[in-house]
Amino acid sequence: MRKLSTFLLALALATPALALPKNSPVPGGVAVIDLGPASQPVPTARWGDQPLAVVRDNGRWFALFGIPLDTLPGELDVAVASGAGTTTRAVIVGLKNYPEQRLTIKDKRKVEPNAEDLARIEREQAVTAAIKKRFSATAPATDFALPASGPLSSRFGLRRIFNGLPRNPHAGLDVAVGTGAPVQAPADGVVANTDNYFFNGNTVFIDHGQGLISAYMHLSRIDVRAGQAVKKGERLGAVGATGRVTGPHLHWAVILNNTPVDPALFLPGN
Repeated sequence: MRKLSTFLLALALATPALALPKNSPVPGGVAVIDLGPASQPVPTARWGDQPLAVVRDNGRWFALFGIPLDTLPGELDVAVASGAGTTTRAVIVGLKNYPEQRLTIKDKRKVEPNAEDLARIEREQAVTAAIKKRFSATAPATDFALPASGPLSSRFGLRRIFNGLPRNPHAGLDVAVGTGAPVQAPADGVVANTDNYFFNGNTVFIDHGQGLISAYMHLSRIDVRAGQAVKKGERLGAVGATGRVTGPHLHWAVILNNTPVDPALFLPGN
């Protein structure tokens, strides 16, 4: 009887593997930091003032650190606090060169906005900045699936030139699918925001917990509402060509600790 009770207790405390993102400590990548055995109380991790997600996988604690795209090669310090005190973990950031992409946008206002557009963009940026800073207590599910069924096209980090003018790097991953194709949640979460944005078009943001946020842009239709809990595989909307686009596709973004990172790192086999 005692052996059975011990087994049941161990089973109750066990957690399934979370399929951690690929460890890629480069600009735009994710550093997966081993914090020790999960037999110890859950630690916390911070990069400066920014808290980091800490998840349990295969009996160990791991911190997930999204590295900004503009980070230079070198060393970044992550502070880890546990019952034993506070220690510092050094993350060595390597070099990553992203290719250039030149695109032609027919709607010139999407490249050179007028004064009214700029005011709208500023308002929208304040909203999206607040969404990206969210840090809810729920431990995130990191076993992501591709949110639309189609080939990957424009990859994360491309240095983009629109109509001959340099603009921000591509902070997401594009899936080449046609208008009306279903877009599904890659993992469990809560819808943080839905709206129509100047550049992003119809957009859904999902909060997966502890600073892990995903976004789905250029949709033709939105089928969820803010505050709604969604399960992995649940429909969020449909692919479209709203916002600044050259044609219909899904732009999928992943934000970790307020930093856009390569979504492909969260997919199996990448």
